[in-house]
Amino acid sequence: MEEMKKGLEGVVALDTRISFIDGAKGILKYRGINIEELTDLPYDTVSYLLINGKLPNELELIEYSQRIREDRCVNAKLLEMLKNIYFGEEALDGLRTAVSLISHFDYENDDHSSNANKNKAIRLVAKFPTIVAALNSCYEGHEYIEPHSDLSHGGNFLYMLKGCIPTELEAEALEKDLILSAEHELNPSTFSLRIAASTRSDPYSAIICGLCTLKGNLHGGARKGVMEMLDEIRKPENIKGYVADKFEKREKIMGFGHRVYKTWDPRARLYKQVAKKLALEKGDRYLFDMAEELEKVLYYEFVEKRGKAIYPNVDFYSAVVYKYLDIPSELATSIFAMGRVSGWIAHCMEQYSENKVIRPRAHFV
Repeated sequence: MEEMKKGLEGVVALDTRISFIDGAKGILKYRGINIEELTDLPYDTVSYLLINGKLPNELELIEYSQRIREDRCVNAKLLEMLKNIYFGEEALDGLRTAVSLISHFDYENDDHSSNANKNKAIRLVAKFPTIVAALNSCYEGHEYIEPHSDLSHGGNFLYMLKGCIPTELEAEALEKDLILSAEHELNPSTFSLRIAASTRSDPYSAIICGLCTLKGNLHGGARKGVMEMLDEIRKPENIKGYVADKFEKREKIMGFGHRVYKTWDPRARLYKQVAKKLALEKGDRYLFDMAEELEKVLYYEFVEKRGKAIYPNVDFYSAVVYKYLDIPSELATSIFAMGRVSGWIAHCMEQYSENKVIRPRAHFV
C-alpha cells in the first residue's frame, strides 16, 4: 500500500504556473514575481497578471481597469434579492448566495469558450466588492451606495462601505490587502475550486466551491477569528493571561502557524508595515502596539521556549489593518474573497487548459 498522508500534507497534486511558495525561506511569488515587488502596484495590475499570465502594458491596463469599472454595478433585481439574505455572523454566506444568483444574470453562463470565461472573470472581479458592500448596507439598514468609477478597486470598496472618499493611505492599504490575498497556490479553497473545475463545471460553480471552503475558521475564517481575539484581549496587560489560558486548554491561537511556512509568512511582514502606517496616520498606536506585544509573547512561547516554527501568518496583522479601517469582523472573510477571486479564476483557467479529473483514492479501514 502506498503511504497515506493525512490532509494530503506535502503531497504534490499538480503543476502550476500561477504561484510559487518556499515555506522554509518565506518566499511567495505570483507568476515568478516576488510578492514584495507587487504590493506597490494597483490591484488591477496584479489581477491581470494572475489571470493573463503576464504584467499588462499601459494600454492593456487602461482597458482592463476600464472594463472592471464598467462592470462594477449589479442588476437591480439582484439588489432586491440581497435584502432577503440574512447572513448573521458571517457575510460570506450572503456572498456565496449572491454569486449563485448573479450567474443567472450572465448571458454567457452556459458558454464555456475561453473568451466567455475571461469575460466572466472580469465580471466576477468587478462585482465582488459591490456585492459585499451591498450586503453590508442591507444588514446595517443603510441606503445602497453606487460604485465610484474614479476610485481604485480598494478605494471604491471603502467608499461603498462607508459613503465617503477614503484617505489615500486607507485606499492604498486595502489595495495592498487585496493583492496579498489574491493567490496562494493550492490552499484548501483553491484546491476545492480546481476539483470542481476539473469536472468541467462553470467558473461560477467552481468559485462557489472556493467560497464554501474559505469560510472555515482554519482557512479564510481565521481573519475574523483574529479580530475577535483582539477584541477579547482588549488590553496589553491581559495578553499573558490570555495566552496561558489558551495553552492550558490546548486551544488554537488564531493568526499564528501555517501548514507551509516554517518561518514568517512574507505576507504577514507586509501587513505589519501597512498596519503601522495606518496607526501612525490615525494617531493611535494602541491596537498595533497590543498586536506587536502579543507577537512577542507568542514568539517566546512557541519559538524560544518550545522550539516550534510557529510565526504570525497572513491573518494576524491583516486583522489589525481591518480594525484600523473600521471594517466589521463579519465582512473579513468576504473581503479576503474579494482579493482571492483573481487567483481563483487563474486556477480555473489553468485547470480547463490542462484538464484531468481530480479523483484521488481512499484507504478503506
